[in-house]
Amino acid sequence: MFERSAPALADIGAALEDVHTHSDVVAGTVRLNVPANVARTVLPGLLPPFLRAHPQVRVEVTVEDSFVDILSSGADAGIRYEERLEQDMIAVPIGPRTQRLVTAAAPSYLAARGRPVHPRDLLDHDCLRLRFSSGALAGWEFERDGETIVLDPRGPLLVRPGSASDLLVEAAVAGTGIVCLFEDWLAPHIPCGALERLLDDWTAPFSGPLLYYSGRRQVPPALRAFIDFMRVRHTV
Repeated sequence: MFERSAPALADIGAALEDVHTHSDVVAGTVRLNVPANVARTVLPGLLPPFLRAHPQVRVEVTVEDSFVDILSSGADAGIRYEERLEQDMIAVPIGPRTQRLVTAAAPSYLAARGRPVHPRDLLDHDCLRLRFSSGALAGWEFERDGETIVLDPRGPLLVRPGSASDLLVEAAVAGTGIVCLFEDWLAPHIPCGALERLLDDWTAPFSGPLLYYSGRRQVPPALRAFIDFMRVRHTV
């Protein structure tokens, strides 16, 4: 009964928020469910200016990398990539329009083990991997000239996505193995030489993240303000 009535109760809450919201001041809470890489590399550049523009709005962020039903999870909106969106959802671009997964390793590791020149060379290297909450390992995918290669390399370290992903980066910097993560996540360690990019000619861009929300229920004022803010940022 609770699961069936939850969307209706949420709509009632949204309507009450609307009643109590002053005509020129938006108030309320935006509950977001986002993957770790978005919380780490996208939201820090978006939330501070949004909260400055709307000081009566509070944002609650839940970091979760598994696929979730945002309605049953209690979130107002989610951020995911296109291939993982639920049906009957409205999607708005948020953050960079394109992103890349970058493979990198420390100079000390490359000096000891050599530099891979083809993705399949990674099968002979120590690779630092992510394991999703479902138990599945994140595959390493490479693309060049229409050829796609998906690998399941082995390595000495596995972590669940989230803040623990920083452990993969630090382990890579320490020379433990090769890491493959979002470019923005590794960017601070590359210009200084702590990590060196690998297989750049096999690194293809893909579409950036999308903010998605239900088209079947009333949009609360705070969420509407957040959506409008994101739309403006992507048109200027």
